Amino acid sequence: MRITSFLLYTGGGIFVVLGLLHALYTLLDIRKPRRLVPDDPAVSVAMSHSHLRLTRGRTTMWQAWVGFNFSHSVGVALFGALSVATGALIATAPVPGLLLAALVVVGLIYVWIAALYWFRIPIAGAAIATACLLGAWLTYSASSAH
Repeated sequence: MRITSFLLYTGGGIFVVLGLLHALYTLLDIRKPRRLVPDDPAVSVAMSHSHLRLTRGRTTMWQAWVGFNFSHSVGVALFGALSVATGALIATAPVPGLLLAALVVVGLIYVWIAALYWFRIPIAGAAIATACLLGAWLTYSASSAH
């Protein structure tokens, strides 16, 4: 189970780091937008003056952008934390194989989204982390079969 825990710690840790780094960049961009913002400053200005129709003028596209980025960060970090917690749990008690399969599926969804919409660092991070989660599932399944 050591290798399984190690793989869960590693894969989950990567997701935690990516989520927290994304949250930090989002936080820093509130006052001085430089990281997770459009390359053209006019687009950021337009976002801050354009309202989201769904909110009937209460929320600007910039506010929605910041909120989407924060909520995404929380989701990625919590997913990573769940993976790490599973690694800690698996060292002391059996866990359902379905839980490990679910972690792999969520990881694959992040890889797919990253490949479609993001850039190379999150693609590589999500792919490496998901490979660790897959390895954890496979090693756990192999050891549980004996």
